Amino acid sequence: MDGIQLGARFSIATNRLQYCGPADAEPHLYRTILADRGDDATERALRGFEALVPYLELIAEKHGKRPFDLDVVEAYWVGNDLLDAFDRDDFGRLLEALVRRGLPRSLARGLAERLPSRPLPHHLFHVAFVGVGNVTGHVPTTLANMEACRPSEAEVLRVGASTLDVRAPALAFDGTRLAWGSPLERRLTYDPKVLPDVRPGVSVAVHWGWPALVLSDRQRRHLATYTDRSLAQANEAIGLRVPTSRA
Repeated sequence: MDGIQLGARFSIATNRLQYCGPADAEPHLYRTILADRGDDATERALRGFEALVPYLELIAEKHGKRPFDLDVVEAYWVGNDLLDAFDRDDFGRLLEALVRRGLPRSLARGLAERLPSRPLPHHLFHVAFVGVGNVTGHVPTTLANMEACRPSEAEVLRVGASTLDVRAPALAFDGTRLAWGSPLERRLTYDPKVLPDVRPGVSVAVHWGWPALVLSDRQRRHLATYTDRSLAQANEAIGLRVPTSRA
């Protein structure tokens, strides 16, 4: 798997929902997921995703890499040690890049004033701090949408012809802080061509109800670590408000 393929796996669900990215991106993303490697057409499609590229460019620039290098894409969606070196100044530049992609200037100013001590360019931190839908304007920032949008780990319990029964905790909000609720079981539709090796007992990464990736043990540990760190930094942010109505 290369970085373009990994990006396609996490991006296809929101494109199908018409929340993010170019209207004609889905065929390129799906073809790349099933192929041996990514291609230029799919990279161009991914570059049209409004919030994605500023994060990849920030991570890549910090480490002398390219935005679609595998470890850069993995850092954003799953988490790895490339995320450990960022500070408020870095994230201030990121907010400016997000403004150029659609984030309202007034919102960016408010976010800049309450940046936590160690903001992480991870997708969960984007969801919880910048706010799901605040760049595109296509999705309201509700707790339900934050839960759907974050890259989450789920344990596979049962595998059907086109469904997975999984168990995972969901985000909760106690009025002041985001936290983890009790583990819940649910049934997800999946594509056997995308996850041919899925089986009970493995963990999958889920994005907007789409089982995107069978996680390796290393990826599972990293997703857990950087999910918790992203949540802690989002909770540190001054004046965090999370609407609890469902979208």
